[in-house]
Amino acid sequence: MKRIGITGPTGAGKTTALNALAELGVHIIDADQVYHDLLANSAPMKEALTARFGPAILDDAGKVDRKALGNVVFADPAALADLNAITHRFIIDEIDRQAAQAEAEGRPAVAIDAIALIESGVGETCSAVVGILAPKEVRVRRIMAREGISEEYARKRVEAQQGDDFFRAHCTHILENGEGSPEEFGRRARTLFESLIR
Repeated sequence: MKRIGITGPTGAGKTTALNALAELGVHIIDADQVYHDLLANSAPMKEALTARFGPAILDDAGKVDRKALGNVVFADPAALADLNAITHRFIIDEIDRQAAQAEAEGRPAVAIDAIALIESGVGETCSAVVGILAPKEVRVRRIMAREGISEEYARKRVEAQQGDDFFRAHCTHILENGEGSPEEFGRRARTLFESLIR
């Protein structure tokens, strides 16, 4: 079962690329959604997180409180590293489960959409890793339009992410999404993905 990793900074056009993959019958796995579903529903992951961070990360109903967990880990790099080590294991297991199901359904491939695809080690499980890149100014404008946020906040978001050089160094393929139309970018994405699925 071919696995295609999709990554890149926010506002670069990953959604358009993922739509091209979906049109080809590829099963899309949103790693962020997998993480949120596991936080809400996985008893073993909750147990592992509570063992490391204590019961203060649980809400009144006994579920993991994302905000409380965030408050614990974002100020402490060692705690954040521990959180990633715990959660990535469960995320990879769920990706494996979805990939096996997609293969049983006769899908041509799975695509894993993850902003931290490379850093998490998930990229190493992929036969190809495609980085979607766009000029910084284009990304700032797209994020502002998409999320209705100020230019200053959009720039902060863009600056906080890995630069293009990181993706160029770690991806097997790069799709540039500049000033052209979304339709033209979608066609180029589809052409690349067709060649990767073959």
